[in-house]
Amino acid sequence: MLNINSLNYASADFYQQLDTALAWEASIDGDIAKIVADILADVKRRGDAAVIEYTNKFDRMSLKSASEYALNKDQLQQALASIDAEQRQALELAAQRVRHYAEHQKIESWSFTEDDGTVLGQNVTAIDRVGLYVPGGKAAYPSSVLMNAIPAKVAGVEELIMVVPTPDGVTNPLVLAAAAIAGVDRVFTIGGAQAVAALAYGTESIPKVDKITGPGNSFVATAKRMVFGVVGIDMIAGPSEILVVCDGKTDPDWIAMDLFSQAEHDEEAQSILVCPDDDFIEQVKQSIERLLEDMPRKEIIKTSLENRAVIISVANIEQAIEVANHIAPEHLELSVDNAEQWAQKIRHAGAIFMGRYTAEALGDYCAGPNHVLPTSGTARFSSPLGVYDFQKRTSLIGCSAQGASELGKTASILAHGEGLTAHARSAEYRIKK
Repeated sequence: MLNINSLNYASADFYQQLDTALAWEASIDGDIAKIVADILADVKRRGDAAVIEYTNKFDRMSLKSASEYALNKDQLQQALASIDAEQRQALELAAQRVRHYAEHQKIESWSFTEDDGTVLGQNVTAIDRVGLYVPGGKAAYPSSVLMNAIPAKVAGVEELIMVVPTPDGVTNPLVLAAAAIAGVDRVFTIGGAQAVAALAYGTESIPKVDKITGPGNSFVATAKRMVFGVVGIDMIAGPSEILVVCDGKTDPDWIAMDLFSQAEHDEEAQSILVCPDDDFIEQVKQSIERLLEDMPRKEIIKTSLENRAVIISVANIEQAIEVANHIAPEHLELSVDNAEQWAQKIRHAGAIFMGRYTAEALGDYCAGPNHVLPTSGTARFSSPLGVYDFQKRTSLIGCSAQGASELGKTASILAHGEGLTAHARSAEYRIKK
């Protein structure tokens, strides 16, 4: 019998227990930080030579020149042609749905003219060049390519550069096919901190980008954190997580498998069930025990559930919603009656999956909304990746003579109040005498 942490809302110290269960050590490992800092500095100094050296070392390659890790669009199209028809159809359908959803997110420029002729507005433009990091090797996710690349292209990003490691020289055709479908412009088969450095600083063969998005291991995450400010980044993501609120009327096997769907990511992933029906909770536990035996990633799921999973007993759905808002989960399944109504009471969640038939896995691949979501409670203040992450907003101000005169009087008073005489006089020159 798995030993899964169980909590009861009625306990006097419930939220203290819950916060302890939610805690995840997100600080940078000192050894990793030192290694990454050295790699970043070396790539910044030596460019391609350093990238080749680290790629050969960490990915067991024997590259001699930068041209060996550059792929062109023809090679991406070849990868697309090489996959079977069923896989291609699935990728294209997923891409179509992600693109359709992203089109609704575009922010448009706007302006208005005041009575005195002063024009105020906002100009929206796309980021020029974006770097997309895609995990390689065992952790190869074509879905991540679609979710990162398509919103960037919808936003109008002119050049999208993808880096993906190919340990032992093994490429993943699905990843390259997804890049072809999503409209990626250039691909370099490198990874790790050296790839992040190449994107952030530029090398002889790899152009410097303006923003880096995409998931990676602790070395990649640390590198992204360190280059932030030189370039923009999407987020520093923690382990994947799912919170299922269930009223006890859904098939317990469905709920157990939904919990598995995040637990199988890695041992640090967190699966949480909140339910007002103790008998149903026991049914889910039985389903977990029975279904676990047939899971290919059984040991990862087991470790995740025993180390980080939480089952929470509440008195009613109102309490479950309160708990959900406290947790601010990455993925929230509302497996309850009237799910859309209950969703209106959720203030903090990366994505809400409404109703018994809406498995979180659909959002990972093909529902349409982005699967790059805030983790570790950061949904309290941040949002899913979207088109808006690849757009910039520039303020527009255009004063008429009359407007400059009137605004200048106010600006002058405030500038003198701050002791900034040049500011004041600059405004005063334009005041009508």
